[in-house]
Amino acid sequence: MDSEDRVALCVARFYTELADALESSAREALSGAGVGGIDRYEVPGAFELPLICRYAAESGRYSAIVALGAVIRGETDHYAYVCGETARGLQEVQLGTGVPIGFGVLTVESMEQAWARVRGGSKRDSGRQAAEAALAALAVRRELAQRPRRAGFAV
Repeated sequence: MDSEDRVALCVARFYTELADALESSAREALSGAGVGGIDRYEVPGAFELPLICRYAAESGRYSAIVALGAVIRGETDHYAYVCGETARGLQEVQLGTGVPIGFGVLTVESMEQAWARVRGGSKRDSGRQAAEAALAALAVRRELAQRPRRAGFAV
């Protein structure tokens, strides 16, 4: 990583304690990788994440973005719509702008499953993994940009 790199943390705050845990581990991973600046933007829920990620990506300020939050299944179809549209929207933003987005949005059945997927949980550290994924995509982008291109015409 370049110490000049800036990363935007876009955080859905609906489940505050989960959001804090995801953010803490994402920040630790980014700092450990040598990221020079980390800015945080928050929204109430996961459904709003694609829009603030788009704002961040289009600002030109950020080398990468990490989207963090949680959606826990309830008794209605709301879960399916929020999860699907959040994932679709984030993918659309990164494909449209070329700015990598780490997907750190938990989509789980219960609070117990959510806690298993943050720092100290029994499954994984999703905040850290989202940050690492964004940085890995950024590294590939930079590597490909530095490779020489073929000259002339392809036969």
